[in-house]
Amino acid sequence: MKRSILAALGLATGLALPAAAEDIKVGLLLPFSGVYASLGGEIETGFNLGLADFATDAGVTFEIVREDTEVSPPVGLAKTRKLILQDEVDVLVGIVSSGVLGAVRDFVDGAGVPLIVANAGNDEATGVACSPYITRMSFSNGQVNRPMGTWMAEQGIGKVFTLAPDYAAGRQMIEAFAETYTAAGGEIVGQEYTPFQKTQDFGPYLAQASASGADAVFVFYAGGEAIAFVKQYDSFGLNETLPLYGSGFLTSPLYVNAQGEAAEGVITALHYAPTIESDANQAFVAAYVAETGRVPSEFAVQGYDAARALVEAVQSGATDRDSLANALRQVNFDGPRGALRIDPATNNVIQPIYVYETVAGENGLTQRVIAQLPAEADPVNGCVMAPVSN
Repeated sequence: MKRSILAALGLATGLALPAAAEDIKVGLLLPFSGVYASLGGEIETGFNLGLADFATDAGVTFEIVREDTEVSPPVGLAKTRKLILQDEVDVLVGIVSSGVLGAVRDFVDGAGVPLIVANAGNDEATGVACSPYITRMSFSNGQVNRPMGTWMAEQGIGKVFTLAPDYAAGRQMIEAFAETYTAAGGEIVGQEYTPFQKTQDFGPYLAQASASGADAVFVFYAGGEAIAFVKQYDSFGLNETLPLYGSGFLTSPLYVNAQGEAAEGVITALHYAPTIESDANQAFVAAYVAETGRVPSEFAVQGYDAARALVEAVQSGATDRDSLANALRQVNFDGPRGALRIDPATNNVIQPIYVYETVAGENGLTQRVIAQLPAEADPVNGCVMAPVSN
């Protein structure tokens, strides 16, 4: 990989290594402004902690160039072109929005530059639109919801009403849940999709859920919509008669305290909770709290593990873009989430899923892990993984 001289975080993040070492220039492509700026900040902090923890003995200096996608597919593509053509980065890391990932996919694939996805969960990215140059260290929308369908049916929850925002991620998450839930004997008694980022009053939908005869409600909402939905569910009185379940983004540590007491008792499932009991997670949480004053979210751990994946790929002997892409497909390690590995058939991460209840703790709301569900590879979903051309 070529020598470079600049920069990270607007200046330079050089983890000082032997003077003769080669440099790896990393394009960190995240939203640093707009609606998902907080997610970008979490991922960046996690990524920097990962480099600090794992890159000391990597034999190279990692230099970072930051670019703001602004959560805009056209902007994301322009910034990707700039990082590859002008900055000549060796690897890209980031992407929060599935729309941005879809916009940059063909250019990244055509340019032959490895991309480590640290958030965007669209199923197609490691399905029909897969690329040997794109490796996802976060999750897929289906992956984090399929296990919950089986688990809820096994708990004797026979009828469920589902809700989610009406866009690709919402539909993919609910469809994945419904597929396994009904296969396990459960019945979907009602299903509604609310206008994305436009629904302020969930009352009419909650009334439908209440009248549906369901034993529980399963939803996907995230960010501001998740905060509003959980608060309205509580104020509507449904939490006393109709238990609320969901994808773990519903009660993310990033904003669960904004939901307050309304989030207590909500049961969700995700690939990470800061209360996972393991040495690796306790060390990560301690480092993150020391850095930020708050516990890490799923977004932070995705950045942290993306950094480790990059370092391990380099330590395996990768020396250029193609060998980096190949090495990333073979990454596996035990991290804060547990045992992780990449499925070479799709380049998607394989990881355990945790079911947890939001409960009151000594320092605010926290997560009580109820179950760890088995790690499973995603279906191929139309992926035909071409070999990397060396």
